[in-house]
Amino acid sequence: MSLLKLASGATAAALKKSSTTQLVVSRASSHFVYSPDAKAPVEGPTQKMNMFQAINNAMDIAMERDTSALVFGEDVAFGGVFRCSMGLQKKYGKDRVFNTPLCEQGIAGFAIGVANTGATAIAEMQFADYIFPAFDQIVNEAAKYRYRSGNLFDCGSLTFRAPCGAVGHGACYHSQSPEAYFAHTPGLKVVVPRGPNKAKGLLLACIKEKDPCIVFEPKTLYRAAVEEVPVAAFESPLGKADILRTGSDVTLIGWGTQIHVLSEVADMAKKQYGVNCEVIDLVSILPWDKDTICSSAKKTGRVLIAHEAPLTSGFGAELAATIQEECFLHLEAPVARVTGWDTPFPHVFEPFYIPDKFRCLAGVKKLIDY
Repeated sequence: MSLLKLASGATAAALKKSSTTQLVVSRASSHFVYSPDAKAPVEGPTQKMNMFQAINNAMDIAMERDTSALVFGEDVAFGGVFRCSMGLQKKYGKDRVFNTPLCEQGIAGFAIGVANTGATAIAEMQFADYIFPAFDQIVNEAAKYRYRSGNLFDCGSLTFRAPCGAVGHGACYHSQSPEAYFAHTPGLKVVVPRGPNKAKGLLLACIKEKDPCIVFEPKTLYRAAVEEVPVAAFESPLGKADILRTGSDVTLIGWGTQIHVLSEVADMAKKQYGVNCEVIDLVSILPWDKDTICSSAKKTGRVLIAHEAPLTSGFGAELAATIQEECFLHLEAPVARVTGWDTPFPHVFEPFYIPDKFRCLAGVKKLIDY
């Protein structure tokens, strides 16, 4: 316990950020309209929650049923920049919810040590953009631990949470989407929720998972809308995509915030072109659901993939390559990708960078005209 007290005592060294530093804003309707899930994923009582409240609820449940679970990261003691851990220290104490120094490599190293002792580590990276100092620890240590030991030891019960994606005015250090970097790493599980229900279910599944997990949370969705979320614990399967809308003409694939863009694009394509689009939330980046994606691609013959990360080596490239290999004879047009540009993420030019509904709709028109 002395090590935990040492980490907790580092609170004084951490910078204190007021609520005015929050970077959460509502994206304009020209980018997306949030579409809550139609119904709760499980039976039983529900409660209206936005995404940060659902994440808080998931961690609360995890800590209540697992006395070894620890929540730590920069500023998490008072709730964090996005308030996802608000109230947890008061409920569970300073030995289980505590601030760390401003050192992502240290956060990751400490999390690996906690998990290796058999405890449950829930570590927050304040922004996904700052996960890179911890890259070596996550990729070379956490992900390889089971393999290197011949399955004698593992680094399971280790979950990293990281707010990601465009936020309105985050610029190049607060708006990146780094999921593709980690998708290249065997031994990790990587997921991206689209809203409150998925956030709670995925986080609880990751916390229980016996391999290290990364949950990239689109920060602009934290307060975008509310859903009826089950009060009880539930888990969303890792490695499984969700078909949110069935269609016969074009398959639209995205994850996180982009799902809400594509849902609006599907409505526009139906109204303007009479095109029926199938909308798929990939949900899980690693492992990803090849069967669902390829089945849809074979059915529609036209596929558009949208993500906020840059085009070159974005995870959409992996999807496009697999679809080409598995579904080539079923395709009516080349797989389209609508993504961020191959530049650093801009500040005032963010509206021109992200794949909004107009760029995606133009991609759909190009597919059907091919």
